[in-house]
Amino acid sequence: MEDFHICPVNSYYKRFLLPVSYSLVFVLGLTLNGALLWCVCCRTRCWSSTVIYMTNLAVADLLYVLSLPPLIISNARGDLWPFGDVICKSVRFFFLVNLHCSMMFLTCVSVHRFLGVCFPMAAVRLRTRRLALFASGAVWVLATAEILPTLVFAHTGVINNMTVCFEMTNPGNFGVYFPYGLFLAIVGFLVPFIVVVTCYCSMMKVLYCRAAGTISNTRTALMRNKSLSTVLLVLLVFVLCFVPYHVARTVYLFVRVYMPADCQLLNVVMISYKVWKPVVSFNCCANPLLYFWGSYRRRQKLRAWLCRRKTRVQPGVCVVDVGSRNRSGG
Repeated sequence: MEDFHICPVNSYYKRFLLPVSYSLVFVLGLTLNGALLWCVCCRTRCWSSTVIYMTNLAVADLLYVLSLPPLIISNARGDLWPFGDVICKSVRFFFLVNLHCSMMFLTCVSVHRFLGVCFPMAAVRLRTRRLALFASGAVWVLATAEILPTLVFAHTGVINNMTVCFEMTNPGNFGVYFPYGLFLAIVGFLVPFIVVVTCYCSMMKVLYCRAAGTISNTRTALMRNKSLSTVLLVLLVFVLCFVPYHVARTVYLFVRVYMPADCQLLNVVMISYKVWKPVVSFNCCANPLLYFWGSYRRRQKLRAWLCRRKTRVQPGVCVVDVGSRNRSGG
């Protein structure tokens, strides 16, 4: 192995921040996405295009959290990598593939919702299960193709007499990696980001105009306002989870390539990048919550199932909830 000597960096935060946050993401992401897949696979009879997209999104998020345990152990041990080169490449590869799949499936969901709200007539032809299956397959193929170079760039190495797994590439190869890093930032993030923001802003505009036009119908206006708030919440979650991470990652790459001797600046951008990594990871926990929260029917199904589970342990606990559900026609 080649031994690299680089700027001394502050890494104390990684022993606490990353292992704790990744462990929390692992537990929550595994539980929530597992529950979502169980609800979809075992409780859904008609697989609509929305269900197909959300199932693929849950699979991508689930595979993402399953790549975290080796990173948790490595960060807890101060970046020491005990698992070998093959697992190093595999973890980096699956980490990025499923992160990009998650963004692409969120883009598919946003386009799907955009068509239903803004072009309901065209949506009848375009929002089909066949097209959803084709789009889902294309997402997996494109994301895998985008991240394949990671298998070349990522590898183990020795820094200060310690074996590490390089997240991007070794310090001497950042000049070659930089164009590929920009490609991932533009194609893998910026393009989906523009599509998502455009779709949700258009939806908010249409929903706001419809809500203003039906103000005399209180029930309809309330439903429009709730849809508007749901769209805004989903957009905010997407922006907060993905934008800071990709901005910090791009800035870190730039400093690594063009200002590698400025150790103080390198420390600042590296810490910023590492701090935002857990935030992007929490998106895989937010997706299942938004899936259930955004649909009254799905919330009712989940509530009914939880009530049935409770009544097996404590008879009569959910009698009031079940009764209200029956009276409401659920």
